[in-house]
Amino acid sequence: MELLTINNVWMMICTALVFFMHLGFAFLEIGLTRQKNTLNILFKNIFIITVGLLLYCLVGFNLMYPGEFNGFIGFAGFGLESPTVIDPETGKAILDLAYNEGYTYWTDFLFQGMFAATAATIVSGAVAERMKIGPFLVFTIIYVGFVYPIAGSWKWGGGFLDSLETPFYDFAGSTLVHSVGGWAALVAVCLLGSRIGKYKNGKPQAIPGHNIPLATAGVIILWLGWFGFNGGSVLSADPELTSITLVTTCLAAAAGGVVAALVTFLKYKNLDLTMFLNGILGGLVGITAGADQMSPTDAILIGAIAGAIIVFAVSLIDKLKLDDPVGAIAVHLVCGIWGTLAVGIFGALASGAQFVSQLIGVASYAVFCIATSFAIIFTLKKVVGIRVSEKEELEGLDVHEHGMDAYPDFRLNEH
Repeated sequence: MELLTINNVWMMICTALVFFMHLGFAFLEIGLTRQKNTLNILFKNIFIITVGLLLYCLVGFNLMYPGEFNGFIGFAGFGLESPTVIDPETGKAILDLAYNEGYTYWTDFLFQGMFAATAATIVSGAVAERMKIGPFLVFTIIYVGFVYPIAGSWKWGGGFLDSLETPFYDFAGSTLVHSVGGWAALVAVCLLGSRIGKYKNGKPQAIPGHNIPLATAGVIILWLGWFGFNGGSVLSADPELTSITLVTTCLAAAAGGVVAALVTFLKYKNLDLTMFLNGILGGLVGITAGADQMSPTDAILIGAIAGAIIVFAVSLIDKLKLDDPVGAIAVHLVCGIWGTLAVGIFGALASGAQFVSQLIGVASYAVFCIATSFAIIFTLKKVVGIRVSEKEELEGLDVHEHGMDAYPDFRLNEH
């Protein structure tokens, strides 16, 4: 009982840290975009958290953890119902402590629920400054409520990827969380088109964010939140495993940031803080799939490669004329894929068979997420339209979608 309490308290602390990450996402997104769209981004982020938790309670949790199922989709029923047993002495129903040696049913739900909302938050940044609020909210409901938990069940719910001869491995969600959001972000950006003024004569133009200090604070908050994201994925307070997981997480983040800054300097001859910040996030996303399996040296290599990948991925995305204001596709999709494949290259699980399983997992999620997100967003585009008018985009979504300014005394006439 005492061990359960210790483990459960640690899991609740990690849950709080993952919840805190949503503030980090919000700060990062508003910092890297223009002030006239600040309220719009904040509204979307708050909506994702609140509605995401309600949906995960009503359907998501039991879609993701359906018990015995066919390996592709299962459903254990609506709502939450704690497993209980009958106390032989009193005859009353009591909490079944055998549910899990690490934490209670309720902690399990809340911890996983915080993960669920993250997938849509990734999309929010990629479509910032030009997507209608209504269609985005509809997309969030469907993607967080149904697509994410079904995808999650394939591995974390004991589905077909967990049943491969060499099981697919994703410790904390490089693919299950970050790439699931990243694939949807890619599809959304393709269907939306670029912001006005982003490309002139075929060449990308910088559209600076309005508050880089706030974006920096967002990244530091996200790094802190990753202590819960990866540390909580140990699913207990095991001293050794938790400690090495936090060490590998931090080393990968540090290496990602340093290498991204260095490669940016060598490539562009400037010290770009935003690329430094995204390098840190790329390192964090990259280590997430195998944080518990890596040595410190492995973690540094994975993070360093992720940092370099970020610079070239951002450049490639610009060349493809895919307008991603916050670099979400490069960070969450590209580095998510890298981190997932790295499990088969580095660490305790490294082998040819494991690498093949990782490839199968990446491909499976790519097909499913591209198909579902395209179906949702393309349907919305045809039925109601997904892009604001030129006037609304030039004047800002805050005024037109929300009827107010985030900074009413300091409004700039941005065009």
